[in-house]
Amino acid sequence: MNKTRLKLFIWLLVAGDNTQQRRVSSFHLFQQKKYMSLWKLKAIIQKTISLLPYNHKVNYLFQKYITKGVRLTDELLDDKLLHCSHHLKAFEQFATPNAKLNEVVELGTGWFPIVPIGLYLSGAKHITTVDLTPLLRIDNVQTTLKKIVEYYENGKLQTFLPNIKKERWTTFCEIAKQAENAQHCEAILEALHITPLVADARNLPFKDASIDFITSNNTFEHIYEPILLDILREFRRISHAETLMSHFIDMSDHFAHLDKKITIFNFLKFSEKQWQIIDNTIQPQNRLRINEHRLLLEKTGFELLDEQNRIGNLSDLQSINLADCFANFSTDDILVTHSLQICKSK
Repeated sequence: MNKTRLKLFIWLLVAGDNTQQRRVSSFHLFQQKKYMSLWKLKAIIQKTISLLPYNHKVNYLFQKYITKGVRLTDELLDDKLLHCSHHLKAFEQFATPNAKLNEVVELGTGWFPIVPIGLYLSGAKHITTVDLTPLLRIDNVQTTLKKIVEYYENGKLQTFLPNIKKERWTTFCEIAKQAENAQHCEAILEALHITPLVADARNLPFKDASIDFITSNNTFEHIYEPILLDILREFRRISHAETLMSHFIDMSDHFAHLDKKITIFNFLKFSEKQWQIIDNTIQPQNRLRINEHRLLLEKTGFELLDEQNRIGNLSDLQSINLADCFANFSTDDILVTHSLQICKSK
């Protein structure tokens, strides 16, 4: 980003989106605002980090030591285990009789390999978890293993994963014990039939029609539409006639997760040009709505079998002025904030 774009970015966030068209310095803009909204502050920080060398490493350190965002809380663990539970139920419900979870691909590894571990414990033969950035760290993997053991011992894990294989659990406990003194996470995960793959998901190292199940968890919303289209085409290539996909998509404004003073529709008031300035490469948000996700599946040769949607509050949507780029969308489509889409090859 050049200096002009950076100034535009600060203008847009600090002065607001309805400011008079006049030239002032960013310093004076900051003086005019005694307090800055949390979401705007986060946007500025993420935008700045995205301009730095090794930006993902910087972002990890910032979130771990400053914001304390890299923590495996019970809330996060519950959420990921619930996702895993829904994926398994989708496979059980929609897969053909006697279908097996032989080869599974997860898009979006993240910091904690919770869903792949849940799939392993439930009998999946092999899971490849794909991410463009190497986010896994041995300390986070150790924390994940320890927390899952705790959840099993207090009976909570079984409420999410009722079909844990006995022999898999025995092996898991042995691996979790060995992991306490491990220096690297790759061997630990391989022992659990999990392969972390750092790669561009548009070009995966799998043979045609070789994958049985493809999942993602709040990942699609961070991928820009042209790239997501190519990823889905690649998923179609590695899918056979009975392959299932199960994807959780969070279409809410992620800045609202931090700043409760804005609604989960807040980012829909910005034009495409404004959003390009605000958005960042650390945690990008494509702002695609549910009808656009359906269209992407159709374009890439997938049939939507089931869709479970969460709807936002109409009053929250009505509290903002929608940008022109969303003017032709139906209210029903815009109100969908979260979705689980289950599909298979046509």
